[in-house]
Amino acid sequence: MQCCGFIQTSGRSWFPLLTIMLFVALVTVTVVRLVYQSRIESSEIMTEDIRRLGEIILRINERCKILDVDLQKTPIDFLTVVKFVGSEVGSINLAYPERWEGPYLHTNPTIQGKEYQIIRTKKGYFITPGDGVILTNGKMIGKDIILDEHADIRALMKSDQAFKYKDSSLAIELPIKKGMLHELLFEDMARNDEDLLY
Repeated sequence: MQCCGFIQTSGRSWFPLLTIMLFVALVTVTVVRLVYQSRIESSEIMTEDIRRLGEIILRINERCKILDVDLQKTPIDFLTVVKFVGSEVGSINLAYPERWEGPYLHTNPTIQGKEYQIIRTKKGYFITPGDGVILTNGKMIGKDIILDEHADIRALMKSDQAFKYKDSSLAIELPIKKGMLHELLFEDMARNDEDLLY
């Protein structure tokens, strides 16, 4: 056994092994940092996209009055539509489809290759990232965070283990009311009665 310069055992040097171990450690640290940084950037993009989508859906609701959303999970893939026939765009039912001002965007936003979605629950309507999206906290929507009709998305918006990100949320509640058709019919009847009086 020799011992000089580098540690040697039976004529073999430990230097190549130490070099390989150091290289693997550096690559691992780099990959972990890139994944973490990517998730942070992804969350910041989601926050901005969801805020913007909420503003657009609010504008559509103010102009066209959203009556209902047919599907429990509706992909937001209809904002590039210029014109459509009938009262439904995507799976959104509109009281005044003739007031549509599309396209609202040139391309429908996605995150991690998935479209954002409108979720219908018993407690209301929400915009969230799509199923399969991995959040900063490592949770995957559709696997770790289940968004069915019973989901309490308001609570999830306040949870670090779900949609809470820094001081904001990766989900937003929409001001769509269930039973809007009855409300609009009542308003129309009241307006018609007023017109008859004058």
